[in-house]
Amino acid sequence: MRDSAALPRVDTPPLSGRAVFVLVFLPFALGHFLSSLMRTVNATLAPQLVAALALTPGQLGLLTSAFFLAFALAQLPVGIALDRWGPAKVQLPMLMLAGVGALAFAGGQTFPQLLAARALIGLGLGGCFMSAVKAISTWIAPARLPSVQGYLIAVGGLGAASATLPVRLALHYVDWRGLFLWLALAAALTGILIRALSPPQLQGARKTALLEAMRAVYRHPAFRETATLVLIPHTVFFGIQGLWISRWLGDVARYSEEAVGYLLYLGMAAVIFGAIAVGMVTEWAAKRGIAPISVAAAGVALFICVQLGFVCDWRPSYQLLSVLFTLVGTVTGIEYTIVAQSLPGALTGRAATCLNLLIFLGAFAVQAGFGLVVGCWRPDLLGHYPAVAYRAAFALLVLLQLPGLLWFVRRRMRNPLEWASHPTSP
Repeated sequence: MRDSAALPRVDTPPLSGRAVFVLVFLPFALGHFLSSLMRTVNATLAPQLVAALALTPGQLGLLTSAFFLAFALAQLPVGIALDRWGPAKVQLPMLMLAGVGALAFAGGQTFPQLLAARALIGLGLGGCFMSAVKAISTWIAPARLPSVQGYLIAVGGLGAASATLPVRLALHYVDWRGLFLWLALAAALTGILIRALSPPQLQGARKTALLEAMRAVYRHPAFRETATLVLIPHTVFFGIQGLWISRWLGDVARYSEEAVGYLLYLGMAAVIFGAIAVGMVTEWAAKRGIAPISVAAAGVALFICVQLGFVCDWRPSYQLLSVLFTLVGTVTGIEYTIVAQSLPGALTGRAATCLNLLIFLGAFAVQAGFGLVVGCWRPDLLGHYPAVAYRAAFALLVLLQLPGLLWFVRRRMRNPLEWASHPTSP
């Protein structure tokens, strides 16, 4: 980030580009890294958790998706707090809460205990991404937001990748309970680092009632159009890549745990490349008069095509299919950029959290519901569920995503001028 990129808003003191990178981007990106790691780690730990607690697919989906539900419940109050007190003051207590949840997960002995601990982790990590978005939106010029937020999402991809092979290597030295002890320490240290390094803001936003803030965001045309197109694909991306891709690779493709871990690592690493590429393509398209929402529509169409590969049991390369899901799915992160560019600066924190509220509620439903659909079939003697169970679950997801894409295409065909380079149309 060069000095010219550091163009703070009127309510912030000036900082050099290097200072913005060190004091703002790095500490908040570290929080997002940790959040992505802890959100995704159950995909790698699923065999150990199933063996320890004899979980059914429905229970495994519920245990892992509890993170999303608690994360979603935190969004609106966190968004108000971000706009009122700033991201640094919000992050410290929340990351401490996540650390307490990780400690509880490490010591949990029953399914309800682990469920409650997983929810507490999600609650504590509920502000990581939005705090980063709020901080970056404050200090970075709007024209640079797509690429910088792409870098932020790439850091999240690195965190998700760290939940695969690196976690499997760590399990040679500690069990999954010991791993969560280390994650608890990392959460506490990250909160302290953010609070210590983050530069102050001169003034906060005025106090706003919760319902008033929700109405201001949800009524904005940019928010509505973006959510209609990208929201459900985003929930599918989060809900599936965080758990069910690994189970599909084991049950349908019949890969070993080692091979599954390697493919998960490749898939999560692809998120890094995909996030950076989406940011670069969005900026390139904007210079040529193509709106970010149009880039999002093309990406969603491609993402649905990848999912059709799961529905049709595309056998030429199960490995490629699993990696493409995470690579192409990163395009759904573009909705944060569209909303940040389109809404007033005073609403960016609330807008990000309103968006996250919907995304993570949806991800909870996708992850838990997918397990319920798969659980309608009986496993074989080795505990593998049949391919038809996964094909049915993926087909249902495709049917849920198609209406938003078709609505967008139909609307734009009626008014071709709306493809021009403004974020969305009123």
